[in-house]
Amino acid sequence: MITIKKVGAAAVPEIIALANISWKPTYKDILSEPQMDYMMRLLYSADTLHQQITQQQHQFILAIDNEHNIGFASYFVIDPNNLTAYKLQKLYINPDQQGKGIGKKLIDFIIEDIKPKGAVSLELNVNRFNNANQFYKKIGFGIIREEDIDIGNNYFMNDYVMRKIL
Repeated sequence: MITIKKVGAAAVPEIIALANISWKPTYKDILSEPQMDYMMRLLYSADTLHQQITQQQHQFILAIDNEHNIGFASYFVIDPNNLTAYKLQKLYINPDQQGKGIGKKLIDFIIEDIKPKGAVSLELNVNRFNNANQFYKKIGFGIIREEDIDIGNNYFMNDYVMRKIL
């Protein structure tokens, strides 16, 4: 049975372990190896994740099946003075577990957490060439714009910004 739980900074090693399993397979056909290595160091260092949790108020959640971590997500309120819009920052599933509804369960958990706080929308960025675009469309997200984000080292994230009205 899959359970989902909120986690804090103590779970950073578990999040990094899941990122190491799931991140590169997601982008291997989209990004170069040097860019993937750069982005892993940039986005999934222990310091970065600790800062997101403790200073930027990102909420991380883990999907667990039979005591094994199989996926994770993170989200946060976009503007702390206006609790109506939240951002899904990360959503990754162990490749061996994809296609089993775990991503949908994580998003449903997030929506159930943020709606009582006043949320009316959930936004995300997704690489324009990532097959996850279809998953997000299927569960009610729509593309609101394209965005090219300079992440340094002459690398860009070429994303769609998608939104789901809750």
